[in-house]
Amino acid sequence: MRNFDPHLCSILIDEKAIQNRVRELGAEISAQYPDGVVLVGILTGALYFLVDLSRAISCPIEIDLIAISSYVGTSSSGTVTYKKDLSREIDDRHVLIVEDIVDTGRTISALLTLLKDRNPRSLGICTLLDKPDRRIVPVPIHHCGFTIPDQFVVGYGLDYNQAYRNLPYIAVLNEPK
Repeated sequence: MRNFDPHLCSILIDEKAIQNRVRELGAEISAQYPDGVVLVGILTGALYFLVDLSRAISCPIEIDLIAISSYVGTSSSGTVTYKKDLSREIDDRHVLIVEDIVDTGRTISALLTLLKDRNPRSLGICTLLDKPDRRIVPVPIHHCGFTIPDQFVVGYGLDYNQAYRNLPYIAVLNEPK
């Protein structure tokens, strides 16, 4: 393990637990979509999860990326901003959104609405982390890595002002001053 950063409270989910759960999710997704699926990763937080998950999936996959955000610092702004759209058509395709964390549900709900209008054959959500205590907008999560308490977490793609993404584990961040 890397040296522990004093700005972090504790490790919530260690690297081994993440990798084990990603392999399990890969098997679940492979069984659900034997003919293939388009994985839509949400930039930038989901990149680490998307890469590891894609390698754990044995069915045919395509990968696309979309950039959408509602966070500033440690809190949701309440406004969803689109920064990059998909580069391929998803009409009549099985599509699985790959997200790092589902928190209030606002961002993923807005994305679901956007992608449903493009007529995918099916549309699902796979999230590494689910924080249901903060949910404002209900969303259907089809594959979930871990359910976590209402704490601000970083690592494995999740950041605080672009820092901590490269940690191989999920850690709780001390409240910023």
